[in-house]
Amino acid sequence: MSRNYNFCPRCGGRLNERYAEGRDRLVCEKCGFIFYQNPVPAAAVILQQNRRILLVKRKFEPRIGEWSLPAGFIEWGESPEQTAIREVQEETGLNVAVRSLYGVYRGKDYPDYEILLVVYRGEILSGELRPGDDAIEVQWFDLAHLPENVAFQLHRNILAELSNEMG
Repeated sequence: MSRNYNFCPRCGGRLNERYAEGRDRLVCEKCGFIFYQNPVPAAAVILQQNRRILLVKRKFEPRIGEWSLPAGFIEWGESPEQTAIREVQEETGLNVAVRSLYGVYRGKDYPDYEILLVVYRGEILSGELRPGDDAIEVQWFDLAHLPENVAFQLHRNILAELSNEMG
């Protein structure tokens, strides 16, 4: 269990690891609040043209300068589909529609937390391909010739699945 948190977000009391609800959890010694450490939800989009896939080069840490699927964290009040559409637009300048769910994956690539990544297949509707607010570069890659510096193991696994599907 990650011990990155020491104080209760409700009352400020000290959080201590204790067995609660069938597992070790952080529990406030003052008010009894259980601090659940859940995966952080994120969404990604697969934009594919035949054997080519669109990747973005990351502008910020973690893994600055490495390639990834267009993806980002789900904001409060936002659906995974809305996140997927927003992130593609922000990172690539393209307006897309979500066409189908590709899969849901657990990732441990971030240093401080786990990710629950909802991955969609998308379709480009409009826009001009260009790097956006948190991308250095945007590029189409043949699935047989992907860059070696794909940022996250989770994204590498998804790209490998796609490649295997294509034969």
